Amino acid sequence: MSLTRKEFLSSMVSTVVGVAGAAVLVACSDNSPSVDAGAANCLANGTTVAIGTNHGHTLVVTKDEVNAGVEKAYGIQGTSTHPHTVTVTAAMFTMLKNNTSVTATSTSDGSPAHTHTITIMCV
Repeated sequence: MSLTRKEFLSSMVSTVVGVAGAAVLVACSDNSPSVDAGAANCLANGTTVAIGTNHGHTLVVTKDEVNAGVEKAYGIQGTSTHPHTVTVTAAMFTMLKNNTSVTATSTSDGSPAHTHTITIMCV
C-alpha cells in the first residue's frame, strides 16, 4: 500500500506530536530522589532556577553551594532595573542535596513593590 503525500505528512505530524508529548511528560516529572542514573542530581549536576513573573532577574545556585549547605542570601537583580534578595536556608540546601526542589519568595522591591517566587530545581 502506498501513501499519498497528505497521508505521509499527517502521519509524520502525529509522530512528532507524540514524541514531543512524551518529552514534555518526562520534563515535567517530579524531582524526587531516584536510583535512575539519569535522574536529577544537584550535587553532581548543579541546579536550574525558575523565577516567577520574571523581568530580567537571575539566580545561580552552584553545586558547591548546595554541597556546603550554608544559608545564603542571593541578590537577583540581573538585568532588571531594581534589586531583590532571596535567602536559601540550610534546610533548603539539605532538600536540594536530596534532589528535592525548593521554593522561596524574594524580598519586596521595585516600583510598584512586588516579590517573585523562586523555584530551585536539580539538573
